[in-house]
Amino acid sequence: MSVPLTDRDELTLRTAGQDRPELQKIIQAFVDSGIVGVQLRVHDERGEWVGSAGTAELGGAAKPPTNGHFRIGSSTKTFVATLVLQLVAEGEVELDTPAADYLPEFGLDERITVRMLLQHTSGVFNFTGEYYDDGTIAPGIVWSGQEWVDNRFKTYRPQELVELAVSKPLRFEPGTDWSYSNTNYVLARLLIEKVTGRSFAEELRRLILGPLGLSGTVAPGTSTEVPEPHAHAYYRYEEDGRQKTVDVTRQNPSWISAGGDMISTTQDLHTFFSALMGGKLLPAPLLAEMRDPHPKIGYGLGVFVQDVGPNGTVFHHNGGIDGSAALMYSTPDGGKTLTASLTYVDDAAMSLAGEFQKATQKLVEEVFCGGQAEPAQ
Repeated sequence: MSVPLTDRDELTLRTAGQDRPELQKIIQAFVDSGIVGVQLRVHDERGEWVGSAGTAELGGAAKPPTNGHFRIGSSTKTFVATLVLQLVAEGEVELDTPAADYLPEFGLDERITVRMLLQHTSGVFNFTGEYYDDGTIAPGIVWSGQEWVDNRFKTYRPQELVELAVSKPLRFEPGTDWSYSNTNYVLARLLIEKVTGRSFAEELRRLILGPLGLSGTVAPGTSTEVPEPHAHAYYRYEEDGRQKTVDVTRQNPSWISAGGDMISTTQDLHTFFSALMGGKLLPAPLLAEMRDPHPKIGYGLGVFVQDVGPNGTVFHHNGGIDGSAALMYSTPDGGKTLTASLTYVDDAAMSLAGEFQKATQKLVEEVFCGGQAEPAQ
């Protein structure tokens, strides 16, 4: 079982390892673009490198902890998909069986299979809102602005989120298109619980956290806390014509449920994703199914598939939730990984999105393309 690293251990590890100024420069570029704090961990042929940049708190002086806890947002989906596929391996679930066979209480379209939930091809309405190609928006639950800030400790039951979604029309006929929907993964969570008779958190411990020794990873349910040590996440909104920024590190993540509620560390994300890609969590045929991408967007069953040029393919699933984000990348064999945490001041306009994408691309190119990235300015 792995033992959590302390900051002293991390310092020793960095001192004993190689100097990687190019990585430090890129994570500093995140901070220069407006991100408050970054934690980065890279495992590759040169060993392990761990570093951080920025600050743990807005306006503070202390750096982010190098193996602190953080909300991982939609990286949660890879854990959920892995659990479902492990239940397939155990003979408890079948990928091409209608999801309604397992969850008859929601009146799901009988054409929607378990596979479609995991690949976002079900057409089920996204309970956090739908954005259509013609520019129209169909709102879901409130998850931004002052109204969310004022109600960020509210509890939602997963069933409520699904009931809201199934009360809306399907976005498309099941299996005919692709559209990212958090509802798919809340349904997958409920399916896990229905089939096993145990909570999602219990199954997560049984099949993933326990076997891999992931002591820093939590499925929080309705708990508002992030375990120490951690950096802080922020949200900015307008009230009475003025901008207000609040610390939203503490919140009740039940509003997103298994669409993105988990907490982890860069070490645990590395251990998990390396084990998953290295074939230690799923039989080879099921891992192959997981990594078979939908042609529209390159999404398998809980992972994105990305071509990184002549150097091949990486698998990933990043996530973001109210001022906290996770990066999680791996080569096909699990031998090279990049895991990171970013904390920042979020807002409804996602004003940091462009700079975030550019800095992330530089980081991925540096780690997976042999240093062919342009130097961060």
